[in-house]
Amino acid sequence: MEYTYVKVEVLLPEDNIIKMRDSLNKMGVLTIGNYDNVISYSHVKGFWRPLTGAAPFDGSVNQISFGAECKMEFRCSYEDIKEVKNTIRQVHPYEEPVINVLPLID
Repeated sequence: MEYTYVKVEVLLPEDNIIKMRDSLNKMGVLTIGNYDNVISYSHVKGFWRPLTGAAPFDGSVNQISFGAECKMEFRCSYEDIKEVKNTIRQVHPYEEPVINVLPLID
């Protein structure tokens, strides 16, 4: 089944939200009706452990870390998702960004 829209969730540091929003908005994917820059975000906490070979943004290799970050959410067209994911990876400060793409039922 193919979907018209998807919801994208990205975990990132709060300091990077505006840069990410601006980059995605320039693509035109954050426009809904007569509004652009349409995103929301919430504060979340999580755990992670960089494994051998990782170059962590935060934390130390082979040690479990705990910290706060944000979950940024937005809706975009399914046909744009490949370009959206590429842009997120280019702008994101993490070596391995968490990008969740959820289909939306119209």
